[in-house]
Amino acid sequence: MPIIVKLGDLTQIDCDAIVNPANSFGYMDGGVASAIKRVGGAEIEKEAVNKSPIVVGKAVSTTAGSLPCKYVIHAPTMKRPAMRIGVENVRLATQAALRLAKEMGLSSIAIPGMGTGVGGVSHRKAAETIVKMAKEFEDSFETIFLVDRNKEMIDSFNGSL
Repeated sequence: MPIIVKLGDLTQIDCDAIVNPANSFGYMDGGVASAIKRVGGAEIEKEAVNKSPIVVGKAVSTTAGSLPCKYVIHAPTMKRPAMRIGVENVRLATQAALRLAKEMGLSSIAIPGMGTGVGGVSHRKAAETIVKMAKEFEDSFETIFLVDRNKEMIDSFNGSL
């Protein structure tokens, strides 16, 4: 099974692409996006904003700046920054990210807990949804990393496999 759950820092994963649970405008001012921008560089946000608006259910890729991965896939879970969302947005964003990575011919992708910060989705519901989508696409990748710094998110990923 190519799905690997990993407690750690998404910005340090050596893979083809990491997923940014974005907003439709491409702004990277909070949560995971802020960490990606801080480590990888402001050019990631600039490129994402230039490709916006990105509707929930679609995804775009950008360069990865100084991150160890090759690309950042921006998959909006919300239209505007800091919106509360439902678990369906997590499903749409995860599916869009995996679909784009597959179309790009990537062999590995790292996905964090999505929608669990300001979005307000529970770790358990987000994990169940992300794992379900990962399983639907697992034959398309050598490795799908499910990565988070939050132990509760990691426990939820492991409990959903």
